Amino acid sequence: RRGRPTLWLQQGTAQAINAGDSMFTLAHLAMLELEKTVSLSTALECAWLLHQSCVRLTRGQYLDLAFEQCQSVSLEDYWNMIGGKTASLLGTCAQLGALVSGADGAVGQELYQFGFNLGLAFQVQDDLLGIWGDPAVTGKSVASDLMAHKKTLPVLYGLQQGGAFPARWQATNITEDEATGLARLLDQAGARQYAEDEAARLTAQALDSLERAVPGCELLQEFAGRLLQRQK
Repeated sequence: RRGRPTLWLQQGTAQAINAGDSMFTLAHLAMLELEKTVSLSTALECAWLLHQSCVRLTRGQYLDLAFEQCQSVSLEDYWNMIGGKTASLLGTCAQLGALVSGADGAVGQELYQFGFNLGLAFQVQDDLLGIWGDPAVTGKSVASDLMAHKKTLPVLYGLQQGGAFPARWQATNITEDEATGLARLLDQAGARQYAEDEAARLTAQALDSLERAVPGCELLQEFAGRLLQRQK
């Protein structure tokens, strides 16, 4: 999606919302069509899991938007927020796959944890790329997150460490040139290393769950590794 014009930019906010509503409906219709290939009870359980995940997604998005106005956001707040977004979505996708394949509940729960932890790692990697990524690859300025005072994992970690970063971060306006200096301060405070370690830890936990659920599944192991190493 990076480096490409968004639908709301091309067609306006109203049409973008309308298209989103249509896609949301198509997803639920796909759930209902499962009754053609699995039992009705399984199809209903899949639909219930999707609806439950959608509630978590909207809750996570609410927190993400609310954080823009909050003066103080903790690391715990951050994990709760991203747990309701990418992590919930990937976890549910993996669990649905287990359910329609006829796997037992224990396997489904392990696959949910696989997707959930992988989703957390994905968001942490996204935060890293938002500050230290290559704009030519990501299609996004590395200064934009810092200029917008976005409360990403490296930023929240840096705020906890004290030093020069918190004082400058609290300034009203941050220019693009200053954002480069802030990224350097975060790196010096250990924020980059901390976020990289967290992404690696979460990916390892995801792979542990995958191994318990589907031993030796090289395809999903490779998928997890690519997410951790992605550059955009």
